[in-house]
Amino acid sequence: MRHATGDLPPGSTGYDAELRRHDEVLRRAVGVRPHDHVLDIGCGTGQTTRAAARTARAGSALGVDVLEPAIGRAREAARAEGLRNIAFERADAQVHRFPREGFDLAISRFGTMFFDDPVAAFSNIGRALRPAGRLVMMVWQAPELNAWDVTIRECLETPDGPPTGAPGGPDPFSLADPAAVREILRAAGFADVAFTDVRERVYYGEDVAAALDWVRGFTCTGEALKRLDPPAATRVVENLRTALAAHLSDDGVWFDSRAWVVAAHRAGAD
Repeated sequence: MRHATGDLPPGSTGYDAELRRHDEVLRRAVGVRPHDHVLDIGCGTGQTTRAAARTARAGSALGVDVLEPAIGRAREAARAEGLRNIAFERADAQVHRFPREGFDLAISRFGTMFFDDPVAAFSNIGRALRPAGRLVMMVWQAPELNAWDVTIRECLETPDGPPTGAPGGPDPFSLADPAAVREILRAAGFADVAFTDVRERVYYGEDVAAALDWVRGFTCTGEALKRLDPPAATRVVENLRTALAAHLSDDGVWFDSRAWVVAAHRAGAD
């Protein structure tokens, strides 16, 4: 199942709202310093990049993302805030030629799970870091620990079985297993890989109608509905509406979620 990270650019209005509780956790874990030069991977419309730039007043922040519309919006938002120590580039972090040893810190908010070759990608990011430079990223834990994923999957099931995605498609849970992530990062030249358990809720909207609009925008939902005949699609939508209503509280629709903050540092110069 593909989560919203694959459907809307991270940092878009809805996505920022969804992860409002995660942002403060990541900010504390990242610990940007005033003179840091920060690389933000999968920056989307740049909320995390702008936060880094505001703290790195004597340094800089570069946000990269593969989606050109997101980068355009990121630049507009940075100009509106008057930030001068910030830049954005449309780039694939797996292959982009970053300035060698140009950054003190690489960060990411759910932007590193979709690499075709994770070892190559993190090796490339590592080369952009100064010796002992830090990597701090937030990734999802296993799908069964994330109520939003469990609920949507159950709602999309039909008498013919669960929804099927495109084989080899983006997997938002590709970095959920600590043992596998340690192996990837060590192969990419990182050391002292550490995991912090994050238990924060995700926000899906102020009411059931808004939450349903949000969920129907997910690729997995749209593809599943397209494969169904109209009566079956209507039943799935009603299932979603009922499930979202069960998670409605006084301040909106919320789901429990589990994530990791993964921290490591570059082992040394090549």
